[in-house]
Amino acid sequence: MTTLLPAPRVTLSRLHAPTLQTIPEAVAENVRRVRATCSARIMAVVKADGYGHGAVTVAEAAVAAGAEWLGVTDVADAVALRDAGLTVPILSWLNPSGADAETAAALRIDVAVGSVEELRQLIADAVDPVRVHLHLDTGMARGGCPLDDWEELFRTARAGRGRVEVVGVMGHLPRADEADPRANAAAVLRFRQGRDAVLRAGFGPVLVHLAATSGALTDPGTHFDMVRIGAGLVGIDPSGATALAGAARWTAPVVHSALVPAGTAVGYGGAHITERETHLSVVGVGYADGIPRELAAEAAVAIDGARYPVVGRVSMDQIVIDTGAVAVPRGAVATVFGPEGGVVPSVQEWARWADSIPHTVVTGIGARVQRSVA
Repeated sequence: MTTLLPAPRVTLSRLHAPTLQTIPEAVAENVRRVRATCSARIMAVVKADGYGHGAVTVAEAAVAAGAEWLGVTDVADAVALRDAGLTVPILSWLNPSGADAETAAALRIDVAVGSVEELRQLIADAVDPVRVHLHLDTGMARGGCPLDDWEELFRTARAGRGRVEVVGVMGHLPRADEADPRANAAAVLRFRQGRDAVLRAGFGPVLVHLAATSGALTDPGTHFDMVRIGAGLVGIDPSGATALAGAARWTAPVVHSALVPAGTAVGYGGAHITERETHLSVVGVGYADGIPRELAAEAAVAIDGARYPVVGRVSMDQIVIDTGAVAVPRGAVATVFGPEGGVVPSVQEWARWADSIPHTVVTGIGARVQRSVA
């Protein structure tokens, strides 16, 4: 009789998985920095999954630091926040598939409406009253009720009383990232006119809000009753006027390293040719994970206190870095970006290298990148 021996036990070699780590204390610090410049209420806007940092994580940190409202783009996103136990008021203002009136009323989720058509549909759908913020176009032509339709919007809201309750009025600043109050003077004037028209139409008191991050940080004349902080929560001031705390760290493993001679072509198309004998390392993230495909020559990652340039074309799943005389072992951890400063690249640097904005960098990080909380 043959005795079967157990198969040998194999221990798999596990590398550090590509990971985006959110730092709640940085979110809290950014709320405190806004509070230092502004006495208005703060709405923490956690759209696009908290700018890629995790909506619930960012929302909880912001509320703990003093944010009194939350903002999202869809009622379903607000439901997820309610399911997580967040009880502060929430405003949803885009609702691309239409606002769920029943859920909004049941969970006390405010809904912004930017057209007569939207408002009529919400009134038709509502059984219990839905709290509404009238969204007025203040100069962007990107949503919001146009000036010529304001009176019809107000008439429709009055006729819908009992199904909708107007509790707020909002707008957007088209040029707040210029950090110059003069650039938005016309929008502020239009918004003041809109607010006054809402009050004359018989609605009130209403919560009045116009400014997002840049306006909140640079223009007190835009603050009104509340400011909406979205990108600023995660360390991005679109105006570049205020240094905020980076709220995430993106790391990834070195999965391959080699010493190559001068004249070696790197990556697809041989877009980079080594000028000397050098060490190359492959980092296990690429454009499918959110690394911008088109990068300036300065693009780099940090490993063990040194910055190394990205060379060759960005691939779907990997980038190549040139580490010169340093032989980086497989399994070493590269920091794509982080809040540390020094040799560690920032989100803002990656945006410059990609000829883009930081928002696209943080919201473009793919689902294959694991998420964690510091």
